[in-house]
Amino acid sequence: MRRVFFALAFALLPTLAQANEFEPVRDKDTFLSIINGKALRIGLYNLTLNVNPDGKIKGRALGWDISGTWSWKDGYFCRDMDWSGYPIEYNCQLVEVRENREVRFTEDRGKGDSASFRLR
Repeated sequence: MRRVFFALAFALLPTLAQANEFEPVRDKDTFLSIINGKALRIGLYNLTLNVNPDGKIKGRALGWDISGTWSWKDGYFCRDMDWSGYPIEYNCQLVEVRENREVRFTEDRGKGDSASFRLR
């Protein structure tokens, strides 16, 4: 009986692991449906961003305002931001989602650094 249990557990592990994987977001409409009415949060930095359908980004991090604009180009989220006078240069990013609770942005079309945000 124990062997059957362990065999079943090992057979299910890849399925469970896949359920926790990030899935790429390929189009603007899907992206908007994921973030609609939600804020992107990174608690460690007290960072909150609102990415609005009108192409505007607004938020705060470490007590300072963030503003910017975004567009969807060739399957990537492209943004230009300012953090209280500190420019954050234009970059197109791969967007991925996990369980509609977490969104990961990876710079340079998926080849750079990543940041994961909780949806609130």
